[in-house]
Amino acid sequence: MQTTKRPTFTDFKKKALQNEEVSKEYDALKPLFTIKKELIAARLSKGVTQDEIAKKIGTSKSNISRLESLNNSYMPNLATLIKYAQALGMRLDIGLR
Repeated sequence: MQTTKRPTFTDFKKKALQNEEVSKEYDALKPLFTIKKELIAARLSKGVTQDEIAKKIGTSKSNISRLESLNNSYMPNLATLIKYAQALGMRLDIGLR
């Protein structure tokens, strides 16, 4: 019996990024995904749940979930990012490179 090898995500991504339109969209969304990943990593490093951070900044857990979700292109505003960082005892640094 012959088994078929399923492509890995890395293989899929490499092939998808060969498409110019996909590559442009990926590059456009990269900063948003980067900040979302940083938010999640910071919250987890502090041992704080989504519910706990939501209460600290006066919003709902579902808003925090949407803020952190990599499955949508919700763009958080600067005030929300500052509150999020402060609720973790951190500061938000933004820079241009």
